[in-house]
Amino acid sequence: MLLTRFERLFVRRYLLPGRGEAFIAIVAGFSLFAVTIGVAALIVIMSVMNGFRAELFDRFVGLNGHAVIQGYDGRLDGWQAIVQEARATPGVTSATPLIEQPLMASNGGRVEGILLRGMDVADIRANRELNNKNLHGALDELTPGSGNVAIGDELANELGASLGSTISIVNPAGESTPFGTVPKIISVHVSAIFRVGIYDFDKAYVIMPMRDAQNLLLLGDAVQMVKVNTVDPDRVGTILAPLQARIAGRAVISDWRSTNQALFKALAVDRVGMFIVVTLIIIVAMFNIISSLIMLVRAKMRDIAVLRTMGASRRSILRIFISIGMAVGTIGTLAGLVIGFILLSLRNPIINGIQRLTGQQLWDPSIRFLDDIPTRTDWSEVWSRADLIA
Repeated sequence: MLLTRFERLFVRRYLLPGRGEAFIAIVAGFSLFAVTIGVAALIVIMSVMNGFRAELFDRFVGLNGHAVIQGYDGRLDGWQAIVQEARATPGVTSATPLIEQPLMASNGGRVEGILLRGMDVADIRANRELNNKNLHGALDELTPGSGNVAIGDELANELGASLGSTISIVNPAGESTPFGTVPKIISVHVSAIFRVGIYDFDKAYVIMPMRDAQNLLLLGDAVQMVKVNTVDPDRVGTILAPLQARIAGRAVISDWRSTNQALFKALAVDRVGMFIVVTLIIIVAMFNIISSLIMLVRAKMRDIAVLRTMGASRRSILRIFISIGMAVGTIGTLAGLVIGFILLSLRNPIINGIQRLTGQQLWDPSIRFLDDIPTRTDWSEVWSRADLIA
């Protein structure tokens, strides 16, 4: 909206109320404050919600893939043919065999439930969720027959294990003997300690080469599932539909939506709730601006009459007051952007400070899955709501 020189003059003058207009200045200040807080809340809340979902999705998918092909009764015989069929399916980027079995582990008298995961050696070394900055030790030492494993850091703490420690893994469904079934117990060396960032994974996972897991679980050449990644996780059902028809009767396919359905549905509901709260904040800020403009117009009735007498048009006067409202909205939006990103950059120190002051743990990884507060800002989402004010 282009303004004439005289319109710009009055916009600048009315943005800073003069004597006898302290109440209007206070109302305008509250409007500016409301806009700033609204935009800052918009950025912080939506960024945290988007980041929480994205981080959970990336880490879950990084370890479990977009979908898994599971065999019946915990076995998937003839998995080599299924892997070839999966890789030949259009839209599939990778298909790798996998073993995952709940077992027990002990060290120094401490016993913990674990989730044993047998993976192809190449898949272990290429997995970016395991190979991150929090990895201690070397995944290269996990070779078939070496007796080496990698465990999560939370599990290491619970077992009192460290790099080089020897822990025992117990398979209750052991070998049959004339005296009954004897649990199979093996001793393994901890050659790597990883931290995925998801508490449940870091507290349970023990990673070992596929061949060693098959020997421990007495699976022979069979595996339990095949992990599949696709070009688009949101279309994984459509992409894998032809494969499901071909392997019907041999195995079933479960995608990331079904395996984590309750979690991602809860996140979706929380996201909608937060969106409603932020929208209400934005609406309140809009009404604050409108009310301050109405009060300013009422206070400037005499000035408006003089301007009309001097030849100013109704449209010109309307542009003056609309520009004032836009200026307040723009200044508040910019201030909210700055404050919002400052809060996001300092989110963990702020939470830690509040926890020290109150003595309460506000962010418990065992409840919220992730170790720290993730953020991911969707600019299209931010601007679509901020435009309502500015």
